[in-house]
Amino acid sequence: MNLALKIDVDTYHGTRDGIPALLRMLDLHNVRATFLFSLGPDHTGRAIRRVFRRGFLQKVSRTSVVSNYGLKTLLYGTLLPGPDISRRCAPLMRSARDAGHEVGIHTNDHVEWQDRVVNASESWTRREMQRANERFETVFGARANTHGAAGWQMNAHAYRLTAEMGFDYCSDTRGTHPFAPVVDGQIIACPQLPTTLPTLDELIGNNGVDEANVAQHLLNLTQQSPASGHVYTLHAELEGNRLSPVFDALLAGWRAQGYTLTSLRDYAQALDLTALPHHAVRDGEIAGRSGALSLQGAVVA
Repeated sequence: MNLALKIDVDTYHGTRDGIPALLRMLDLHNVRATFLFSLGPDHTGRAIRRVFRRGFLQKVSRTSVVSNYGLKTLLYGTLLPGPDISRRCAPLMRSARDAGHEVGIHTNDHVEWQDRVVNASESWTRREMQRANERFETVFGARANTHGAAGWQMNAHAYRLTAEMGFDYCSDTRGTHPFAPVVDGQIIACPQLPTTLPTLDELIGNNGVDEANVAQHLLNLTQQSPASGHVYTLHAELEGNRLSPVFDALLAGWRAQGYTLTSLRDYAQALDLTALPHHAVRDGEIAGRSGALSLQGAVVA
């Protein structure tokens, strides 16, 4: 039973403080994971534009945003200039690779992608993905093999570009098992390894789940493993900070359940990526998260 660990690094704070903490914890458990980096400016403060999005204020109020991200981060891009993440933190990013973890692309500008990509043009989408690719190559001296979209937000152009830009596999979606995405009737030659489990910020504060019991709640969901295993997305700003004890309990619990904890790369190598089922992709909502996400849709014959 494989369970892949996908680490989204959204902010300068998550890069600077979350990566070292997560590297120590992963090393303690002798686990390898996939780090997906935001590579451009940190404009977290501009997320205030989502104030009228259904569920946004509720999510902010129940997930201790200031405690998790820090007040300074919430001002970047508005009252404070947004720090350029890869220019300031390139050695930290490389430290994840040098410790044996897979590294890949999350986005260039996290807030811009999450807020604009759904309705964006092909030229805007291409420009943002090219910027992220160029930044990644500057930091690591090689192209990225994988991509995981910020906020699980995609459009048809972005799916096509994952294949055109040569990613081996991506994790841009939420779903139940790996699949070959079908967009407007076209099979995209880049497999999707969707996130299959809820994230901590989706669970805490809902249905009686809190920081004290969220680890056990997740472990209850993984008692039975699907044939293809699971993909769990964590955030450097959460599991690499105030919620690190929760992540520590999850790592120990998943090991006790018999899971092999892996990177997306090792997870993909255990699959036959040429024989994945074809599924349409669609936009839809996930409990505990505001706005529409890219979801694994119906099987396409």
